[in-house]
Amino acid sequence: MKAINLVTISLVASSFQSVAEQKPNILWIVSEDNSAYFTGCYGNLFATTPNIDKLANQGFLYSHAYCTNAVSAPSRNTIITGVYSASNGHENMRSTYSKSAEVHTYPEYLRQAGYYCTNNSKTDYNTPDIIPSEIWDESSKKAHYKNRPKEKPFFAVFNIEISHESCLHKQIPTENLRHSPSQVTLPPYHPNTPEMRHDWAQYYDKIEDMDAQVGILLKELEQSGEAENTIVMYYGDNGGVLARSKRFVYETGTRIPFIIRIPEKYKYLYPAEKSGQKVDRLINFVDLAPTLLSIADIAIPAYMQGNPFLGKQKTKDPEYSFMSRQRMDEKYDMVRAVSDKKFRYIRNYMPFRITMQHVNYLFKAPSAQSWEDAFKAGKTNVVQSAPFLTKPLEELYDTENDPWEIKNLAYDPNYSTVLTRMRQAENDWMRKIKDVGLIPESEYRKLSGGKPMYDYMRSSECPFDELMQAADLATQGQKGNIITLVQFLKNRNSAIRYWGATGLLILKKDAQPALSALKDAASDQSGAVATRVAETLYGLGEKELAKAIYIRILKGKYNYDENERNFTLNSIDAVNENSTELKEIVGQLIREQKSSDKSLENYGLRAAEGLLVKWGIK
Repeated sequence: MKAINLVTISLVASSFQSVAEQKPNILWIVSEDNSAYFTGCYGNLFATTPNIDKLANQGFLYSHAYCTNAVSAPSRNTIITGVYSASNGHENMRSTYSKSAEVHTYPEYLRQAGYYCTNNSKTDYNTPDIIPSEIWDESSKKAHYKNRPKEKPFFAVFNIEISHESCLHKQIPTENLRHSPSQVTLPPYHPNTPEMRHDWAQYYDKIEDMDAQVGILLKELEQSGEAENTIVMYYGDNGGVLARSKRFVYETGTRIPFIIRIPEKYKYLYPAEKSGQKVDRLINFVDLAPTLLSIADIAIPAYMQGNPFLGKQKTKDPEYSFMSRQRMDEKYDMVRAVSDKKFRYIRNYMPFRITMQHVNYLFKAPSAQSWEDAFKAGKTNVVQSAPFLTKPLEELYDTENDPWEIKNLAYDPNYSTVLTRMRQAENDWMRKIKDVGLIPESEYRKLSGGKPMYDYMRSSECPFDELMQAADLATQGQKGNIITLVQFLKNRNSAIRYWGATGLLILKKDAQPALSALKDAASDQSGAVATRVAETLYGLGEKELAKAIYIRILKGKYNYDENERNFTLNSIDAVNENSTELKEIVGQLIREQKSSDKSLENYGLRAAEGLLVKWGIK
């Protein structure tokens, strides 16, 4: 394990022996891809979760617990570091970027404090710089707290994968389902297709199977004789898993089940008067690492961005919880969200993209495909069609009275005060964490010079305030901003030029006065900027010039990288361009990728293959 600065760690105990005597064991049970909605203790009477429900009765159910990213890898990056993935620069799915040397992982601190730390066995931390063998005592399918030295307290994670969305890629015969498709209650945004009902019922079965595994782990703890010394935390790693939940920053994608059981001997940690009570404090994955350190009486390092909700360093209840979305597999998007206990505010920084972009992995579920098919066939109503249409700039939902988030209040004057308040909260949060999403992914290494994005965003080299101003102005959608947006197009910083082009794209036909400036920007050597310019030109009728830009990038002029080509493929998909030359170039890209020895998890390849399917070639 790499050494960390012990100056940052303050232990209450004066010796290892006293640490072992005083520190509670901590057991984490983590299930995949299930929102709070799928458990009985959160009010779903159709769900079969007796073990989780029992745990809630024995412990404390957090009614407003949220993940950060609605998908596992970026959220796990947040959990393991105590820093938002949007701040680390590890928000895009399957990130390959460096971690700041300032940022450490919570197992390192716990091990320094005398804990035996095991992980069984998922890692998926979204950066190559977090190496499991260096931060855990053991990370494998055999890792277990029973293997620890007897004198040591343990921290152990067990990951249950049976509820992962892949469980819906192949349908179980209806006669073998335990939950009846006919009895499923569908949300109003899902069409009533046989595939949709079947997948909902099948997922309820998988949740029941997951609950059984939770029961096995809890029974094993009892049999070990350590239950009275062990704090148990159960949570879902993100929401899900039916379409418009996982990957999306709505309640169904981000609101997770979170339950803590605390033995009587550690009653001083109780978050409420007695066990069995609900706790309405807002908690977020970014709070987990500092909470662990607080429980273990370890000083929380200043770089951690969460609010500890247990222990001596517990903070006052936060007013908001923050979530974000960036690239999900092969599809680009940028969304930021903030929730209080009643409302959810969403800001779409790419409103020209539909919500339900065709992510290959998502649409392997028959239910998702049936929804898209129903939309294309004109068989969906207004609510069911909305996710396949371009988004509003802002969304605001009363989640108490509209739990499925289908009535957007952002443009209702009766909610203007709420909208302004939550918009400001989102803006303040982005400033506070130095949000890396202000920079297109393809520009990370170019602008930072290869240093971690966390460090770059805090350096004098980064024009952070200008970036915030550019992103805010671009996403206002105001014609009066055209002159400033054109000025952005000429900025030395490629990310600011990107926001200039993005703002003009948002204006659609109203960007006509900027046509000359857009043509001048057509040769921009940043693939992200050039792609945005091309898409804007395409919408203004300059289709041949736009296609020429697309072709230039796909052919690799100026040494455009894979991210830039993928970004361009996204744009070609959005404008629905299918010229013969583009088809040939995309086909050639696929052949080149398949002939190389690169990983099969190549999102640019997925995007290219998706275009061929759309064009009816494959």
